[in-house]
Amino acid sequence: MSPGTLWAVVLVASLGCYLLKLAGLSVPAAWVERPWVTRVVTFVPAALLAALVAVQALTSGRDLVVDGRLAGLAVAALALALRAPFIVVLVLAGATGALVHVLTS
Repeated sequence: MSPGTLWAVVLVASLGCYLLKLAGLSVPAAWVERPWVTRVVTFVPAALLAALVAVQALTSGRDLVVDGRLAGLAVAALALALRAPFIVVLVLAGATGALVHVLTS
């Protein structure tokens, strides 16, 4: 991709983000204050984060893979369910993923 094309893509994406933000600010307050909208908006960040985690844990390029990342994710979920401190969750997930990688390589 040439530098000119890259800058054009960046500028168009920036303009799109600005227009999307402007559209969000232009929505009447009565629409945003509806109870069902509030409930949906509450769960959107969690759903987006879950989708990003799933993509990072289960894919490599265009292929679905099951490897140490999935084991690390499972251990992290278990540690979070047991209310472990966040740093402990990170260390356990990283160590599990590394251990599975070493054992399967």
